[in-house]
Amino acid sequence: MKTLYNILFLITIISFASCRDDFNFEPASGSELTFSKDTVYLDTIFSNIGSSTYNLRVYNNSNKDIKIPAIRLAKGENSNFRLMVDGMPGKSFENVELLAKDSMFIFVETTVDIKQQTNGAEFLYTDEILFQAGSNQQKVNLVTLVKDAVFLYPQKFQNGSYESITINDEQVYGFFLDENDATNGNELEWNNTKPYVIYGAAAVPPGKTLNVTAGTEVHFHRNSALIAFPTSTINAQGSIENSILMQGDRLEPNFEDTPGQWTGVWIGQNSNISIANTVIKNAVNGLLINANNGTASLENVQIYNCEQFGLLLATANVMGKNVVTNNCGRAALAITNGGVYDFTHCTFANYWSRQNQTAAIIDNGDGTLPFALQAQFKNSIIYGNASESIVLVPANNQSNFNFSFDYCLIKFQNTGNRYNTEVFPYNFNNPTNYNNNLIAKNFNEHQPYFSNTQKNKMMITDKATSLINYGNSLFAQQVPNDLLGNSRLTAPDLGAYQHVTSSVD
Repeated sequence: MKTLYNILFLITIISFASCRDDFNFEPASGSELTFSKDTVYLDTIFSNIGSSTYNLRVYNNSNKDIKIPAIRLAKGENSNFRLMVDGMPGKSFENVELLAKDSMFIFVETTVDIKQQTNGAEFLYTDEILFQAGSNQQKVNLVTLVKDAVFLYPQKFQNGSYESITINDEQVYGFFLDENDATNGNELEWNNTKPYVIYGAAAVPPGKTLNVTAGTEVHFHRNSALIAFPTSTINAQGSIENSILMQGDRLEPNFEDTPGQWTGVWIGQNSNISIANTVIKNAVNGLLINANNGTASLENVQIYNCEQFGLLLATANVMGKNVVTNNCGRAALAITNGGVYDFTHCTFANYWSRQNQTAAIIDNGDGTLPFALQAQFKNSIIYGNASESIVLVPANNQSNFNFSFDYCLIKFQNTGNRYNTEVFPYNFNNPTNYNNNLIAKNFNEHQPYFSNTQKNKMMITDKATSLINYGNSLFAQQVPNDLLGNSRLTAPDLGAYQHVTSSVD
């Protein structure tokens, strides 16, 4: 009986509590509210592409529960900003409750059509969040930079399907660049007037050439790529003062160095590429060249933050000068199925934060003649945070696996003596394959002392004394200036840059 009494008493207490109206919210006067910031800066967005979500925290500093009569955007329903208050989306809210000494988040997004605002290439779009409390009104500013762009994407057909292209017998969401496009004009001529935003696989048609001029910015949406079809060419010629940039389309600082945002640049069989003063970053594979026609020319090319490989070369023919890589998930440079390669004053570095990566991987497939390897590395750096910076995988011992490192820095610690350094291919005393190199066999030996590997500043500093003026002058004459345009003819350092002072980061 006592148990039953206790249960009935508990039910009565709960019912009584549920009917009480202890929470009396008083109208806010305006003096109670403070904010985490007086201006919410939304990072740069492209026209008609939604922003990330940003937040503002609103504090009730008083000892009373308050009700904010109105929270609204100054431009009302015409505003291009969107709010979420207390879990509810909208642009205007009434009687928003906030407990004493409590806070709440307001989430902000925006999408802006630049053509409805201005004729310029970019502009600042602003609004205000107004907090109305009696006769007092508080505000928080909203600011975002909107950039116009040339948008390239597959067409949608009347039946609801989308344009596609065929790659390896598969239909892929993509399109061929058109030199007589009704909207964009000649899509095979890219310039620096506006950025380009790519959706899907943008393909250079067979027999055509895509020309990219200095200062051009190309932004790729997720799973998008630039592809050179057989017999086509990509000709990207930046300058030292005005480099070409290829990266993802997320412009927020949090995505500045995020790998895997887009697929990469693919150079298909029998196509070719000439690329100079260009930065490729944040892709899955930065630049893939597969059995190209002629010699692919890479000069002053930087490839960073790739989910798998920075430079992936398959039975290719490549000449590289002042090529720099860093932060790649599997390898900064991967040469597979042989090919012909000549790299001078390059820095193949890899400081990826996780294990099972290296700076360079080289193989010659099954070792047969079609996959014969001929690779030369001169006055270059092959280094990273892995114990061994090169992984050589010859088929059938030395058969069709020809390579040479001349006046290079190679990190090779041979952890646990896993490799036999007295026989091919790691016999560093064999002058046929290794000539006048610096072999870093521990962490302290021949350190390059890069300026800042996290920020991809891969210049060696003045602390790297063994690398300074170590380069062969004959090789330096083939690449007389470093990636920044500094002369190296009188005292060539190893790698793509002449050294800088250690205070530069």
